[in-house]
Amino acid sequence: MLLRLRLLLGSLGGGALLFTLLCLGAQNLEERPSLGLGAARSAPLPTGFLVGLSLVLGVISGGSTVALLLPRDENQLPGSE
Repeated sequence: MLLRLRLLLGSLGGGALLFTLLCLGAQNLEERPSLGLGAARSAPLPTGFLVGLSLVLGVISGGSTVALLLPRDENQLPGSE
């Protein structure tokens, strides 16, 4: 249980750190296209920000998936760590 919590908090913390660095780095980019989302359009965002955001979401979802799918140790007694 403790390992799962550490993995989950590590992936969330790493994703938050990457997102902070991404926001700081994307402030002065010139080209800002917008995405077509069906009938609506997104706000104009830098291309590097969109690619970086997908990377950050991949880090968070991958770490969360590993933490949730980690097999339970059958030899460990309940309540002992």
